[in-house]
Amino acid sequence: MNIALIAHDNKKNDLIQFTTAYQLIFAKHTLFATGTTGLKINEATGLPITRFRSGPLGGDQEIGAMIAQNKMDAIFFFRDPLTAQPHEPDVTALVRLCDVYSIPLATNMGTAELLIRGLDEGFLDWRNIAKGESHEQ
Repeated sequence: MNIALIAHDNKKNDLIQFTTAYQLIFAKHTLFATGTTGLKINEATGLPITRFRSGPLGGDQEIGAMIAQNKMDAIFFFRDPLTAQPHEPDVTALVRLCDVYSIPLATNMGTAELLIRGLDEGFLDWRNIAKGESHEQ
């Protein structure tokens, strides 16, 4: 599965701790991340990560493009609800695309726990079918 990892500045350490805790599960998948977040996770875990630009410089939109092309299976986006983000329209667009294309999206630690455990149990295997159907159309 293709998984995106994104975190606002005040949530980066939370996402690093989360990916470290579930490193064995994440290692079974192909990881993508926005710039700084991907670098910090890679440094902490050694997991291979394809890095895009930072969120404010278009990284959110690059991940959004993968969603629109049916090339992303799950998003872990630890958002900071208490700090205004200069690229909020990009964040809103990314969340909207997850809703449009039914891509599982965890925006906080509680939901992320459920999503990672579901991923490990095979509850997202329907994404393999969804990708296969989109290629036939």
